[in-house]
Amino acid sequence: MWPYEDSRAAVRDALRLSRAMTFKSAVAGLPLGGGKGVIVLRAGEPPPVPEQRRAALLDFGDTVQSLEGRYVTAEDVGTSDADMTVIAERTAHVTGLAGGSGDPSPWTALGVETAIRVACRSVWGTPSLEGRSVSVVGLGRVGAKVGELLAQGGARLIVSDVDEGKRRLAERLGAEWAEPRAALLADVDVVAPCALGAVLDDDSVPALRCRVVAGAANNQLATDALAGALTAREVLWAPDFVANAGGIINISVELEPAGYDRERARARVLGIGETLSTIFEEAERGQTSPLSAAMTLARRRLQEAGAPPPAASRGAPAA
Repeated sequence: MWPYEDSRAAVRDALRLSRAMTFKSAVAGLPLGGGKGVIVLRAGEPPPVPEQRRAALLDFGDTVQSLEGRYVTAEDVGTSDADMTVIAERTAHVTGLAGGSGDPSPWTALGVETAIRVACRSVWGTPSLEGRSVSVVGLGRVGAKVGELLAQGGARLIVSDVDEGKRRLAERLGAEWAEPRAALLADVDVVAPCALGAVLDDDSVPALRCRVVAGAANNQLATDALAGALTAREVLWAPDFVANAGGIINISVELEPAGYDRERARARVLGIGETLSTIFEEAERGQTSPLSAAMTLARRRLQEAGAPPPAASRGAPAA
């Protein structure tokens, strides 16, 4: 649920997000496809009042139900587990409810922390976060939890968000506060983009002062070609659809015949580390970017499953 200038922008975003979700599920080895739903808010207008929001969620639930299980929805940017409960009034094809796997954001955050540790090991030879400087850009439901995990691991944090109210979290974490652009370009070991997409563009990539980029945001690259630019600058980028797969991995456990099991979900999410290690090794061996190695793995798994790969992305960056 996000503000868009018009329906065309929303459709472009949904297509980019669904493409990323397809690769995310494939790389994680999940028996899932790659659908994405978008609820359009009008850019520049005030947020919907509770009655309007509820009506939009119920309409969305009807739309999901009309697909008869070919699409299963879950919480993402702009929505909450409470919103999923409203949608569930109209369809059973909704996950992440309190009685199932619950809020997926802690699992996404765990996967991102794992990805950061693996990237640190690739660059500095140790996965330890003790004394590492990390800039977390975006303190939403996932970004805030990423910051907490990093702080627990001993990292020195710079944090940022467009919401000035998040300064209280920065104080609690003992983190330095910065404006979003300054946080992205901070002189740190790791930058963790955890807000909106396309933050890595033709302007920001040449100005980065970190050795690792790994975060929760979807579609971090403004264009796929920038993956090569990062590699040329010796900045190790953890492909976003690999690093942020913890939420969908957790939800996939809920969909298994055996039912949801928290420990099984945790073990699967931690498996992101092994997958990312393989991708980094393949990229180094093939003298290519981690994105190229991850896409090769995704396309191979899609081919093995008999599914056509998604078309190349076009249009506006994703939220």
